Amino acid sequence: MKGTVVICCFLSLLLQATAEEEEVEDFISTLRDRSHIDETLRLATEEKSGDYAAAIDRLRKIYHSSIKPMEQAYKYNELRQHEISDGEITSKPMVLFLGPWSVGKSSMINYLLGMQDSPYQLYTGAEPTTSEFTVITHGEKIRSVEGIVMAADSSRSFSPLEKFGQNFLEKLVGIEMPHKLLERVTFVDTPGIIENRKQQERGYPFNDVCQWFIDRADLIFVVFDPTKLDVGLELEMLFRQLKGRESQIRIILNKADNLATQDLMRVYGALFWSLAPLINVTEPPRVYVSSFWPYDYAADTSRDLFKREEISLLEDLNQVIENRMENKIAFIRQHGIRVRIHSLLVDRYVQTFKEKMSYFSDPELVFKEIVDDPDKFYIFKSILAKTNISKFDLPNRDAYRDFFGVNPVTNFKPLTAQCSYMGGCLLDKIEKAITNELPALLSSINSGKQPGLTSCEATGCGEKPKNRYRKN
Repeated sequence: MKGTVVICCFLSLLLQATAEEEEVEDFISTLRDRSHIDETLRLATEEKSGDYAAAIDRLRKIYHSSIKPMEQAYKYNELRQHEISDGEITSKPMVLFLGPWSVGKSSMINYLLGMQDSPYQLYTGAEPTTSEFTVITHGEKIRSVEGIVMAADSSRSFSPLEKFGQNFLEKLVGIEMPHKLLERVTFVDTPGIIENRKQQERGYPFNDVCQWFIDRADLIFVVFDPTKLDVGLELEMLFRQLKGRESQIRIILNKADNLATQDLMRVYGALFWSLAPLINVTEPPRVYVSSFWPYDYAADTSRDLFKREEISLLEDLNQVIENRMENKIAFIRQHGIRVRIHSLLVDRYVQTFKEKMSYFSDPELVFKEIVDDPDKFYIFKSILAKTNISKFDLPNRDAYRDFFGVNPVTNFKPLTAQCSYMGGCLLDKIEKAITNELPALLSSINSGKQPGLTSCEATGCGEKPKNRYRKN
């Protein structure tokens, strides 16, 4: 009798194991095909790493020799609080994921990297799960890196994050793993926006940290799902921080296969209605509608539409990867233009101060009058009249009241004194970098020439141009 019971129990367990195995096989069979990801992102093709490394090295030399000396001489970093390190110049394009909680940001990263069911997959769930800023980068082996280590390593581009305090560094996590996509791009997953949470409850300046990543992101995915379309104060603040970065923003309506086609159309319209007051641009940002996770779409949904939308998103991502060197040069050139404008303004403040000073004048009162009303002394207008500067690129006048409150005007030399016999003038060097060297480096990349060429070798500036309107 006992033997019969044992045999029955054994058969029952065997049948149960077989049923579970069949369920697992059915579950695995529902995984979505990933071949289009590798094909669209061209992960199988080899890059010409030598040309890219030479261009990066040339860009670093231009920055250190022509832009950074002016930066340091006029303390530009204290005005904009954006110091460019070597790690930022050599860093890969950054893709930033923002949005409310549990909309599928982490699942989307798991899907793109194929990390589902692996020990290092990002944790996902219906409740708010991501409480850290997670940076996923390339590495020789899979490992996690603490935020304190990331900030202490000068070779990385995250050392400036130390200014947000130790509480934030405890909420910063890095994951390194060998992956072809991570050789070309870095992903950043962020904590979800929770409207009923006060900022001080996070223990660190959440909006300031988001702004730091927004300023350095090459592509920004703002993710929503059909159940979280309401806009609160924290989301409104986020879109205010995204102002001026509309070209980098891509809005994603995730989990679209949870709805019937008619309901999806209504949700799509509701999303635009919610975001319209927050995005005041002529052309609305691109909205992708799909379900970005590794499992197959739900039955009786617009599968072909979702697949095409996913491929369009991947093409957008690939374009950022392909243009990363051009974007890097454009970013350094834009930074150089801002440094040049700042130095010209400080020089004008210094000259005006010296002109208004007399033997019996009070230096503090004289300079206070200049800072409080710069238009009276034509500080900004004189810069527009003498140089090819757009009025839209000029900084805020109030920013210089704070800047000179920390840095006395007597600490700065005029531009005419920033010259040396061997090194030349700082203003000439930064103008040469903006007008000749950086455009030449950009054209050499586009034309396939050697990036290490100087501006004259690349553009033929050794010959003096002829004036066809002048009589000989």
